[in-house]
Amino acid sequence: MSDVRHVLVLPDRDAAEEVAEALGERFGVDEEPRPVRDALAGEDDAEDAQWLVVLRDEAGRLDPGELNEFVAEWEGWREEP
Repeated sequence: MSDVRHVLVLPDRDAAEEVAEALGERFGVDEEPRPVRDALAGEDDAEDAQWLVVLRDEAGRLDPGELNEFVAEWEGWREEP
């Protein structure tokens, strides 16, 4: 098994929470990932922070292209490792 992680970047907390919830339904992930706030260094305004959803995929069964399309529905993207 490998330690594959997919990092999904979302524009706001609501979108990140919706994505985390929908991942189980769409991709059958066992554990719902938690959204994490990603503030840039020196950032004063919390509203400008991006939100991340980190998805573990040890089996390597999730297709990066499908994840890109999925997260784009919330105006987000999958960060390349």
